[in-house]
Amino acid sequence: MRIPCPLCGNRDLREFTYLGHETYLDRPAPGDAEGLDGYLHLRDNPAGETGELWYHGLGCGAWLHVQRNTVTHEIGAVTLASEKVAP
Repeated sequence: MRIPCPLCGNRDLREFTYLGHETYLDRPAPGDAEGLDGYLHLRDNPAGETGELWYHGLGCGAWLHVQRNTVTHEIGAVTLASEKVAP
């Protein structure tokens, strides 16, 4: 599998580390114990189109938001994760 890094171009999967589903960008408010429990422990395992977070550790060091089909591994859009986080 190859991931098209917005900064480095099309790169081999071995340069990246998978973090998880894009919901990791939606952190609960401080002090929200129930929200934190769900954030850390309750995850879906979708089949099909999904958003994921990948770290380009052996390249530019950027966190990427990757739209990927988990069945076919086809990569859709790839953007910097910093563009997905609300200020």
